[in-house]
Amino acid sequence: MSTPAPTALVAEDEAPQRRALCEALAEAWPALQLIAVCADGSAALDALERQTPAVAFLDIRMPGESGLVVAREAAARGTLVVFTTAYDAHAIEAFDAGAVDYLLKPVQPVRLAQAVQRVQARLDSGQTPDLQDLIDQLEARLRPSAACIRWITASAGDTVRMIGIDEVLFFQAQDKLVRVVTAQGEAVIRMPLKELLDGLDPTVFWQVHRGAIVRVSCIDRVHKDELGRHVLSLRGHAQTLPVSAGFMHRFRGM
Repeated sequence: MSTPAPTALVAEDEAPQRRALCEALAEAWPALQLIAVCADGSAALDALERQTPAVAFLDIRMPGESGLVVAREAAARGTLVVFTTAYDAHAIEAFDAGAVDYLLKPVQPVRLAQAVQRVQARLDSGQTPDLQDLIDQLEARLRPSAACIRWITASAGDTVRMIGIDEVLFFQAQDKLVRVVTAQGEAVIRMPLKELLDGLDPTVFWQVHRGAIVRVSCIDRVHKDELGRHVLSLRGHAQTLPVSAGFMHRFRGM
């Protein structure tokens, strides 16, 4: 019986670089089958829900969901990850310290060949490194150093509310809006969840799903629902929130 061809996902928002990477991969790894070629992080996450590639080549900075968010989901499914990135000394320092490879853009054939050899060796060994802690480090390094948000200006019906960040239990994406939920009620804002996350203290708020950020001190427990999906319950609030596989490492020991 022949061995199945290795499969890959490519996510890169710039069309010329996306096309160039796919062509370079065809040269460096002829047996590789591209099962998904995506122009943004959201499309990559959708592709991961349909199938699990052996390796994912991910641009770190993309519209919608970042490559780091996609990497969480990919790694949780046992997919190896190779990041593509413009030069960032801090990020590369973290890459060099972890079990993940990276390619500087524009991607050079010699460097791509090295990355392919490393991925092939890991596939042959059957070992899948745990990348979640490394992704946490990368997110912290790449997060803008702007001051943390202290107040949220949000709409509630026909009124505008000023909500102190200390009141917020969780944020949840809803269509093109974000729900801001407190113990006293809720309101909505138009700021993207990704942008909102950049202004939150990571020791106070955790992203637990592509569409949910929660105050850590409000988390009661994590359990599986009737469909086998992980959800978390909150202290003092009836709603549960979904937890993606890529964020389950946050709850080790809870």
